[in-house]
Amino acid sequence: MPKPRKTPPAVILSEAKNLHETPSRDPSLQNNKLPQQIKHLTPFTQVYFQQMTTAIPALSQEEAQQIAQSARQLIQTVEQVVLGKTETVRMMVIGLLSGGHLLIEDIPGVGKTTLARTIARAIGGQFRRIQFTPDLLPADVTGSVIYNQRTGQFEFHPGPIFANIVLADEINRATPKTQSALLEAMEERTVSAEGTTYSLPQPFLVIATQNNIEMVGTFPLPEAQLDRFFARVSLGYPSREVEMRILATHQVESPLSQIQPVLSPEQLIEMQKQVRRVYVGSGVRRYLVDLVQATRHHPNIALGASPRASLALLAGAQALAVLSDRHYVMPDDVQRMAVPVLAHRLMTRSDPTGRLVSAETVLREILQQVPVPITGDD
Repeated sequence: MPKPRKTPPAVILSEAKNLHETPSRDPSLQNNKLPQQIKHLTPFTQVYFQQMTTAIPALSQEEAQQIAQSARQLIQTVEQVVLGKTETVRMMVIGLLSGGHLLIEDIPGVGKTTLARTIARAIGGQFRRIQFTPDLLPADVTGSVIYNQRTGQFEFHPGPIFANIVLADEINRATPKTQSALLEAMEERTVSAEGTTYSLPQPFLVIATQNNIEMVGTFPLPEAQLDRFFARVSLGYPSREVEMRILATHQVESPLSQIQPVLSPEQLIEMQKQVRRVYVGSGVRRYLVDLVQATRHHPNIALGASPRASLALLAGAQALAVLSDRHYVMPDDVQRMAVPVLAHRLMTRSDPTGRLVSAETVLREILQQVPVPITGDD
């Protein structure tokens, strides 16, 4: 392999992206021959282009564009209710495409529950809301086995967790015992009761909300449960212009009542399957692992990211690639997904001055330190 020149990675990736074609439709790539139109590029860019095109991705460019179109339609529908938060809504949709659970953490009154309800209504399916309180019991979430006097048998009565979209509102107000009732459901998509395992409906997604201001009467989520959330997002205060629009659109009634489903549960399941077929080169996978490994050895991190976090970051990068109309993952996708996917999973240490370093700050430092691959494969 030729020695790489000091060409900016963004330029090389852009060159390869602009010239990329579906391998099966380009006969000039047979027998590892480069097409004539890329002979003018740098030698290393030619190597990158050849690797990107000879490794045939399972998902075609046309399929990626179809998924992206449906996802953008979902984003536009949600933004009819949640105004001025395009990036947050976009991250929520990436979580949906990745099949992961989402944690919305922010101050009270900025629209956390509204965002969750809007997404649930936009994708159709069965929706349930659970208000978590200190007196909530695990059986109130998963269901109970009750004796039926008519039949003389014990029957299982499913709880509100048996739905496609479950809104766990103010999840940190429940006791650790009740919070643990979600562990099996979130990871295995099943619920066990009296020795019997019951499968949850598909797709199954938990959207949990919690505020980080009111700490009295709350129980922080344990690391084991935080690790089961695909990503953590926040909303923040709206701008002055957006808040004026909120007053105008919500003056008579909430726009949420007018939202109609733009996807069916079956369509969402198929989109999730297709996203997993997005091509990921060995160089990108190695870069992803290097980032995760760096969190386990950083001096300011007490608990690094787990292998589950690696899988979530991979799925998120694939979903972001599709949303960007691509059927292959670039290092930029991994970088953009690193903070929302990894930050809530890390436990940080205090710096020499005694101040606790934020996980977001440490991750951005790691992103600056870990070398970015020049090619998608090596």
